[in-house]
Amino acid sequence: MTIHDSSRTAAGDLGDISTEELRRHGHAVVEQVAAYLSSLESRPVLAAVQPGALRDALPATPPEHPEALEQILADVDRLIVPGLTHWQAPGFMAYFGTTGSVPGILGEMLTAGFNSNAMLWRTSPAATELEQVTLDWLRQLLGLPGPLFGCINDTASASTLYALAAAREAIPGAQIRERGLAGRSDIGRLRYYASEEAHSSVEKAGIVLGTGREGLRRIATDSAYRMDAGALEQAIAEDRAAGWLPFAVVATVGTTSTTSVDPVAAIADVCEREALWLHVDAAYGGTAAVVPELRWVLDGCDRADSLVVNPHKWLFTPLDCSVLYTRRPEVLRDAFSLVPEYLTSSQDDHSVVNFMDYGVSLGRRFRALKLWMVLRAFGAEGIAARLREHVRLAAELAAAVDGAAGWERLAPAPLSVVCLRARPAGVDDESELDALNGRILDGVNAGGRFFLSHTRLRGRYAIRVAIGNLHTAGQHVRGVWDELIAAAAQG
Repeated sequence: MTIHDSSRTAAGDLGDISTEELRRHGHAVVEQVAAYLSSLESRPVLAAVQPGALRDALPATPPEHPEALEQILADVDRLIVPGLTHWQAPGFMAYFGTTGSVPGILGEMLTAGFNSNAMLWRTSPAATELEQVTLDWLRQLLGLPGPLFGCINDTASASTLYALAAAREAIPGAQIRERGLAGRSDIGRLRYYASEEAHSSVEKAGIVLGTGREGLRRIATDSAYRMDAGALEQAIAEDRAAGWLPFAVVATVGTTSTTSVDPVAAIADVCEREALWLHVDAAYGGTAAVVPELRWVLDGCDRADSLVVNPHKWLFTPLDCSVLYTRRPEVLRDAFSLVPEYLTSSQDDHSVVNFMDYGVSLGRRFRALKLWMVLRAFGAEGIAARLREHVRLAAELAAAVDGAAGWERLAPAPLSVVCLRARPAGVDDESELDALNGRILDGVNAGGRFFLSHTRLRGRYAIRVAIGNLHTAGQHVRGVWDELIAAAAQG
């Protein structure tokens, strides 16, 4: 059989756009990104567009003929950027601050160019081994003892799901991987535990794993919004007596609403006595341990079976990059490993790591590259100095709130998030205070310079100021406080 080369036809070149075009437009994209980052102070943090604006501005059908890259890139600026919420902006203080730093951005560009799939060692040896080395570096920066097995997932939601799947796999005699849960009466209903302040991903994991929302029991917290280890132990005893089968506990280091740190060591004591898997959600707060004087946040985490920390939250790494560590990689592997013939290789004797065995994803992006570049470009000292400054700025804001008449702080501020509300003298009705603070938040966000989010603490509406962006400095924190005061004055 003769194979004819039809890469060039009357329709033109059927290959990729040329590398010369890549050079030309790649330089243009770098300029575009640099110009965008340089302009963030002048842009409203929240997009000033109405729902459907972009959809209405785009054609309803795909292009029939090729379009010039110049035009496409121009349309990014014209159509896409105005509809973005600018997470890179120094005034972005909602949710948790994230930064796609320069080394991380460059790492993403290289990752896209290489387009490596790190599912097996042999499909990209460098990607697999760099992930192992980089995660061991990060382990050392966090002060965690080795050995720990680490792998990178997209988000903490996936990492927590995988950890709880491993915990389910570890239940003695349950054989859930093979036999499932449906229709079984021999093991009882499964239950796991987390504080009432735990992230929603912990509850979602139960939906996926078949334990259901009822399978998660929320544990009361103390006055600082930390899990009550005594209440946890009592809940486990009650559930065992009622026929439940407890199998895991999720502790949190840096809760979403208040950044409270659960007493992991005390929780680990309970887990060891009850033979339960301990997973620690340190997605946000774990990074603080890079700062020597903040290493206490991970006290007791050396006893956890698994732990997640997200470099894309407070370690200047572009989305997405979530690191799952475990002391028991063989259990995690047993929960997920499934190797069809077409994925077998001569390295399947466990002499190498095949990351496809540790989660549901087969295809895996080369996420380690950007994290490796971030760690090298900033170094341990540079990372610690930046995190320390964010914590200092939060403490400065907390002190201003504490010293201001008509304002109150609703939670401790151990890291870089401050929860506050206006409480004018003589206003004690909670619904009235909720409405007032909702108006204050809306007023600040409408101003365009800042974007804040809110939560509820013991039923009370709280404004959250989350500091963690590399571009945020003292003038921005003072500026948001001034705007909060001004919005409160307007009522």
